[in-house]
Amino acid sequence: MYDLTLVRLSARSRYVAFDDATVAALSPLRHLDRLYAPLVVAYGTCETPEFQRQNREFAAAVEASGKVVELLVGEHYNHFELPETLGNPYGLLGRAALDLMGLASVSP
Repeated sequence: MYDLTLVRLSARSRYVAFDDATVAALSPLRHLDRLYAPLVVAYGTCETPEFQRQNREFAAAVEASGKVVELLVGEHYNHFELPETLGNPYGLLGRAALDLMGLASVSP
């Protein structure tokens, strides 16, 4: 979640007590000026529409701020399965990590 405003407005607000200051402090969307490294933003097509929307909008905001960002979409992955691809040099996130490190010489 890149903008915690909706968490504050959702049913979760009964047990996650975010005030305006907390939302502002913990929402990455509000701190784009602190990004200095290239960024990979990824989501799976089996995630909820809200997770998908937040990822797309965050990547667009990062790009609009002049920062380097790559948006990846994992076909048929959900919120828990997509991170598993990080441990595989041929997986979606594993390949992206190697690319960020300049180690893309590992070919599938």
